[in-house]
Amino acid sequence: MEVKSNGRQYEQLRQKYPVFTFESYTYNIIDGDIKVQFRYTAGSDVVMEPCTIIKNHAEYASFLAHHSLQELDTLFFQLGMVELVSYWKAVCSPKVVVKAGGLDAPAIAFWKKLYFNGLGEFFYTNGIVATEQNFMQIEAQGNVKPMVNVTLADKTIVPIGGGKDSVVTLEALRTRQDIMPLIINPRGATLECAQKAGFDGNFFELKRTISPRLLELNSQGYLNGHTPFSAMLAFYTLVSACMSGRKNIALSNENSANESTVKGMNVNHQYSKSVEFERDFRNYVARYIHPELNYYSFLRPISELQIAYLFSQCSSYFSSYKSCNAGSKQNIWCCNCAKCLFTYIILSPFIDADSLEKIYGENLLNKESLLDELQELCGMTPSKPFECVGTIDEVNLSLAYTIGRYEAQELPVLLKYYEQTSLYEKYKKVSMARTLQQWNTEHFLKPEAEEILKMWLKIK
Repeated sequence: MEVKSNGRQYEQLRQKYPVFTFESYTYNIIDGDIKVQFRYTAGSDVVMEPCTIIKNHAEYASFLAHHSLQELDTLFFQLGMVELVSYWKAVCSPKVVVKAGGLDAPAIAFWKKLYFNGLGEFFYTNGIVATEQNFMQIEAQGNVKPMVNVTLADKTIVPIGGGKDSVVTLEALRTRQDIMPLIINPRGATLECAQKAGFDGNFFELKRTISPRLLELNSQGYLNGHTPFSAMLAFYTLVSACMSGRKNIALSNENSANESTVKGMNVNHQYSKSVEFERDFRNYVARYIHPELNYYSFLRPISELQIAYLFSQCSSYFSSYKSCNAGSKQNIWCCNCAKCLFTYIILSPFIDADSLEKIYGENLLNKESLLDELQELCGMTPSKPFECVGTIDEVNLSLAYTIGRYEAQELPVLLKYYEQTSLYEKYKKVSMARTLQQWNTEHFLKPEAEEILKMWLKIK
């Protein structure tokens, strides 16, 4: 990942745009769908108005028949707060004024922590030196909004991203709990995975659009970078949960997401997938939104490697799942990025080479052009790729174990390279069987969900 020297630009923008304001939000029903629009400003030349459409669904009918949208007002305000950071980062104003609603001191602390840690990659890749204390001050105007008062049942929402993780959660829960998938901006992989799980056309759908003004600023060279998408998803799931009366929201974030992306620094591309964010978010929801909402990650006790093992047993999804950001719009594996290489490596111990090559269209372990990405994934460089990838240990164990599967066959070029490293000598001694039996106790699964996952992994 290229690290730029944008510290001077950061300071110049903060002087030019000293105040960033969350002006307002509106919501109304149009043809059965709910349209939510936000308005952010940073002076007369920076006005951004993104919107999201919450598509109508049969499960929302009871809520809409007995409640007004005003009863969800606090949720729409929270959506505006989580969307804010994507627009603030263009100008990085030192002061944020929230005119749209009120926040007490603990809530402001929550948002500052989320923004700062969620922007860790943004600060790092732009060469910006900032602290949680000085990067932003939040001034909220108005009263804290009342909590949502709706009745919730013991039913579950499962967000689908189109990758192997959400497939594993779907397969584990679909015959054991009353579940409903949720998809933001549906595309080929998400739609196909929902269909394979028995939810063809039946899921909660949200269509989120980016303000054209932000895209203009990006094209003009204003600051840009990664923001905490999974935190945004978390808040959107609450709207569907309250409208459908489903109290449980089962994410598919694993314990591997807790590892820092940059060695020796608190910079994590996956911060909003981490258990730290999950804990903070659960506490925030219980205090400000609804005490019975149960947002948790079903896969938190296990690793990417264990998820790959479980996914290898879901062969009906092999042709449907996609995790490549570069190829997402075309619904393809680009086969030239770190994310493609990582998923190929993590599945290699469990899916035979011919089947993997059929999934991706080529053998990625035979692409010398991916050597840099391999070195990053293995921990040979100061940082891992800024992608949602597993831990350094998992990648190395997968590579070492895969070499053993080739036996007398000629190794692909990347495995030949890896075999000559000291990492291979270290990780070939690690037991894959014992690794697949590991169980992280730092999670929020209820006993029923914990039992389901342990049974599939055969963990006692």
